[in-house]
Amino acid sequence: MPTDVVLLEPERERLVNALQKACEKLKASQGELVLDFASVHRLDPGTLRAMESVADAGDGTGTKVTLRGVNVDVYKVLKLTKLAPRFTFQT
Repeated sequence: MPTDVVLLEPERERLVNALQKACEKLKASQGELVLDFASVHRLDPGTLRAMESVADAGDGTGTKVTLRGVNVDVYKVLKLTKLAPRFTFQT
């Protein structure tokens, strides 16, 4: 099963763009997509919308989306917005 790894940048515009590209990859592939959140310290509403799109695309293609290196604050936001159950987490 192929695995794509997407490294995310902390600046909002780059982060949203990277998530949109990840969403496009999900629509075209199967397997697993790993998003590296090691440099992401906070999520804003635009980023959350992009993450929801990634989760939707993963659900639609049956592709497993894994978030790697998520810090506690980001995880709390994902949990509060009910997005956490839609992803797999890796340390």
